[in-house]
Amino acid sequence: RMLTRTPSVVAQVFLLLSIVLVIAIAVIQINQQQVLSPGLKYGIVLDAGSSRTTVYVYEWPAEKENNTGVVSQTFKCNVKGPGISSYESSPGALAKPLDDCLSKRIPVHLHKNTSLYLGATAGMRLLRLQNESAANEVLASIQNYFRAQPFEFRGAQIITGPEEGVYGWITANYLMGNFLERNLWRTWVHPYRKETMGALDLGGASTQISFIPEDSEEHFNSTLQVKLYGYNYNVYTHSYQCYGRDEAEKRLLALLLQKSNGSANVDNPCYPQNYNTALTMKYFFGSLCTQSLRPANYYPNQLVNFHGTGDPGLCQEMVSLLFNFTACRDREDCPFNGIHQPKTKGNFVAFSGFYYTINALNLSGHFSLDDFNSSMWFFCSQSWAQLQFMLPKFEEIYARSYCFSANFIYYLLVHGYNFNAETWPQIHFQKEVGNSSIAWSLGYMLSLTNMIPAEGKLIQLPLKPSLFAGLLVFLTATALLCLLFLVYLCIVSHNRKNVPRVEHVFVPE
Repeated sequence: RMLTRTPSVVAQVFLLLSIVLVIAIAVIQINQQQVLSPGLKYGIVLDAGSSRTTVYVYEWPAEKENNTGVVSQTFKCNVKGPGISSYESSPGALAKPLDDCLSKRIPVHLHKNTSLYLGATAGMRLLRLQNESAANEVLASIQNYFRAQPFEFRGAQIITGPEEGVYGWITANYLMGNFLERNLWRTWVHPYRKETMGALDLGGASTQISFIPEDSEEHFNSTLQVKLYGYNYNVYTHSYQCYGRDEAEKRLLALLLQKSNGSANVDNPCYPQNYNTALTMKYFFGSLCTQSLRPANYYPNQLVNFHGTGDPGLCQEMVSLLFNFTACRDREDCPFNGIHQPKTKGNFVAFSGFYYTINALNLSGHFSLDDFNSSMWFFCSQSWAQLQFMLPKFEEIYARSYCFSANFIYYLLVHGYNFNAETWPQIHFQKEVGNSSIAWSLGYMLSLTNMIPAEGKLIQLPLKPSLFAGLLVFLTATALLCLLFLVYLCIVSHNRKNVPRVEHVFVPE
């Protein structure tokens, strides 16, 4: 009996050891593996706006998530001078300011693999409508400049209004974590039932509104389909040309001149009290947005003196004239200019010109419509001398226009997009999230990373695959042999128990 028990115990010990070792080796191989990232990829986007050009440098891990890069902004630089559309007469002068800005932040050995894109917005859209050959010359000179650079130049293009709107929407939602979030295991996942936000962008020459409407099927014609991180989104977007801050103000100056019957001295209720400035007719009539308001006796270099009266009520009245509220004929889903727009829904983030104006009024984040109105009224009643002490950063060209901008924003949001006292607090006025600016350029980069092939992860394992496989086979075979041996012993033992005992009956002779 002792003889059969000893092999049985030995077999059990070996079986247990083999199972423990198989589990231990598998756990070590899985948990101790090192993922060697194929490194970072870089991209440069130049946002060529109507008033200035901004250079953004983005980076993302080369392996990507569900076909879209997880992109972060590493550098931002404002190019000195006006927007590229102002260089129509001397396109070659663009090179120097761009040189000063083009980032030294990207490792030199990666320059030739760094994609560089230039997207021009409403300023260039207007220039192309006004003078196509001048717009083409500006783009051609930019292309010549970038072809001489060490980066992988992917082209300079004028992006459409709807593209600008959708890219801004992508940026805002990406930065707010509405597309991706990290779970407990630090891996990127799609957030469960997270609502997207609408995006409101105010540039110099155009303004954009983008959001997912209640029923995107109903507004099929005005929605764009976007695919990000493996999910589809139907986004309503509209871009209003000539409703950017600068172009809207030029239209206001043109209207004021028209109302003064061509006088060389014009009162401007939106300029601060006691502020005076002389502007050439070309400054405001040179734009395509004011062409229809040009007087018969238009002399580009003739000066017009504007005198600020700081009258909030009158300013508001003048600003209302910039919107055509009658084109809609009281249709509910058509706020102004005859444009069809679904009802706004959910939270919105308002950036660019919206943010800078709100900041000048000493407001931040989100606040009530009453707070906005009282701050605007107070700001617009100030004299030019008082304003210099009120603004965090004082620059004449911006300071004189904040009252106009605030009234324009009020009309655009309340009478244009139909926000009211109840829905106004759903608008968050914000410039950036973390270190990343909310601008269309990041959304543009994300959409483009969809087209940049991902690189596979390099995985370093603690045991060589051949050794790992050999050990697994050996230990599994050992475990199986032990198991078979134990089964054999069980059968033998069982059979012995069942052998019938022969009882010897001693019969006496």
